[in-house]
Amino acid sequence: MRWLKYIALLAAVVLSMSAPVVCFADDDSSHASVPESEVDVAEILLGHTADGYGWHITNWKGKHITIPLPCIVYSSTGWHVFMSSKLEHGHHYEGLYIAEEGRYADKIVEIGPDGQEKRPFDISITKNVASLMITAILLIFIVLSVARWYRKHDATEEAPGGFTGLMEMMIMMVYDDIIKPSVGEKDYKKYAPYLLTAFFFIFLANLLGLVPFFPGGANVTGNIAVTMVLALFTFFAINLFGNKHYWKEILWPDVPMFLKFPIPIMQTIELFGVISKPFSLMVRLFANIMAGHMMVLGLVSVIFVTVKLGPVINGSMTVIAMLFGLVINALELLVAFIQAYVFTMLSAVFIGMSRSDGH
Repeated sequence: MRWLKYIALLAAVVLSMSAPVVCFADDDSSHASVPESEVDVAEILLGHTADGYGWHITNWKGKHITIPLPCIVYSSTGWHVFMSSKLEHGHHYEGLYIAEEGRYADKIVEIGPDGQEKRPFDISITKNVASLMITAILLIFIVLSVARWYRKHDATEEAPGGFTGLMEMMIMMVYDDIIKPSVGEKDYKKYAPYLLTAFFFIFLANLLGLVPFFPGGANVTGNIAVTMVLALFTFFAINLFGNKHYWKEILWPDVPMFLKFPIPIMQTIELFGVISKPFSLMVRLFANIMAGHMMVLGLVSVIFVTVKLGPVINGSMTVIAMLFGLVINALELLVAFIQAYVFTMLSAVFIGMSRSDGH
């Protein structure tokens, strides 16, 4: 039975690393038993998946350890550039503060002439923005390191190994199995750079979202604003470079005349399809990544919710939550790849349809 002990120990270590640290107080009382009434599951779920002006690392002896990020705001008094630490714990700085509730909760606001809160022009480097930058820099570093190997070696005589070999395998998989057959022999080379970038950016962002410590842990692809921008790139690639056959099928499809004139029934349906394609890409990626984070956090919350039920029930639920957490985290690794694959595949299919020469 010794191997069961090792498995249990490994499960505890992995889950303790993958689960977010939850703290319910800022003073020494946080080390005592937390009353059940203070456990707000909704706050735990939303608080750990939401964006923020600082990068929360952990809690140590009741104190929040957070990396401050630059705040760049244009308010009624002009431009303001400062670190987010200036606004911690409800502090005001140059007439600005973070709203605690209401329409602009957790956003930088100021008091307008009418006495109401209003949002200034805000281009701050938030947690998600910082994670986007880290992901982009890391992706550039990976691509350049792979390219450096090919500059120094003759690929026709020597096969790459290690990380470069892994990257070559994934690049060729996306290039040969997704882009080339979906876009078509004629145009696939034009769109390969974008589609390869989209795949590896989404995959890398998904993986970093599963890492429980800095620079990971940000909910980038679980943010609908990020997935919307990614979907818009595909939308523009489809519609700005679609050929005449693509637009003919939308504006004057080959259907009986009464379906397209004088009432443009089919044109309306086709235009709705033009909008629904990027919308489906946006929602699919956002929903799947967000759901994974919510499931892991929900399992962690069970441990705190059952504290008042006694050590037997709480201990049993802790073990169950740990085991299920391991399963969900393993599943999330698969989902990270699948969602990048699906987004790239559907984008390639939609682009290929816009470049088709007709039936």
